Amino acid sequence: MKTALTTAITTGMTTLVALGAISLSAPASAEIRLGASVSATGPAAFLGDPEAKTIEMLVEQINEAGGINGEKIKLFLYDDGGDPNKARTFATRLVEDDEVTAIIGGSTTGTTMSIISVAEDESIPFISLAGAIQIIDPVRANVFKTPHTDRMACAKIFTDMAARGLTRIGMISGTDGFGASMQAQCHDIAAEHGIEVLADETYGPQDADMTPQLTKIAKTEGVQAILNPGFGQGPAIVTRNKAQLGIDLPLYQSHGVASDGFIKLAGAEAAEGVRLPGTALLIADILPDGDPQKEVVTTYKTAFEAKFDQKVSTFGGYANDAFLLMANAMKTGGADAEAIRNALEATAGLVGTTGTYSFSATDHLGLDLSAFRMLEIRDGGWALAE
Repeated sequence: MKTALTTAITTGMTTLVALGAISLSAPASAEIRLGASVSATGPAAFLGDPEAKTIEMLVEQINEAGGINGEKIKLFLYDDGGDPNKARTFATRLVEDDEVTAIIGGSTTGTTMSIISVAEDESIPFISLAGAIQIIDPVRANVFKTPHTDRMACAKIFTDMAARGLTRIGMISGTDGFGASMQAQCHDIAAEHGIEVLADETYGPQDADMTPQLTKIAKTEGVQAILNPGFGQGPAIVTRNKAQLGIDLPLYQSHGVASDGFIKLAGAEAAEGVRLPGTALLIADILPDGDPQKEVVTTYKTAFEAKFDQKVSTFGGYANDAFLLMANAMKTGGADAEAIRNALEATAGLVGTTGTYSFSATDHLGLDLSAFRMLEIRDGGWALAE
């Protein structure tokens, strides 16, 4: 039976064989200890819940097929609830008590940065599932990540804006780690894309009404579009409030809300026409047959939705790709921490749901801007922006 892991490993790669060939005929003599800390509950559960489910599903798949090089994976999975302090505690536990040789996790920028401190101190390879650029810039020896950076999201959005003749904008950003980071990155590259930020507003993670900020933006002379760097409930409230105020300006959101859950929370009518950079996973059903990611995203989507009876999200896709990268590194490099780290850095051409990854000593993201798709919400669903 073909699994999401089988497909992704075999698609677009010449250095790794199919999943069935990963396991040896001899019984496993050891186990590979893999750690994970995600935000399966709490305010970031929309990120961590599909991530946790994806990791558990893929571990089950690979173990049922015989493991990696004859060794089964033993998963140690913790729910940090989005709390950076808990994430640091769990990362320490994973290393000291559970004796893992690699970690996946960090649903948010805050929890990721806490895990990084442990991973670097203990020389444990870590793949983050969060978006902020500071996770991999500057490059740290043991830290990699699967989502595009917030800086890349800004560039994708500004490119689309400029193509539509939208060069003067208002921003309304979340003050959480992700929102603040993307706000700063967008400011940093706006001018090089010909974009002028005329209004700049913020909101807190617990704020439930953004009409004052949106009213200020709408009344700012010359504003042609609105950009909302943020994730969680904030962007959905911004979207609803904009519609309630009758503001007739294009609205762009970040890749931090690229899921069906955002449409449901914001309301399909209010979200109509919203654009954001996303991944091929959200438009799996309309990808052309020749698209290099079609088989990978379709296989993962089918397996996840059949097992959990819920739609896939971009965030589960980040975990899918992190696990594929780890499995590839363990197969090709070995199961100890240093070998996994070195094999991760040597990864080339691994096709995932987010894009095709090629790491190097100076690039621990391994994606370029072409991996992003500019998406638009139409009739309550996702479509490629024209």
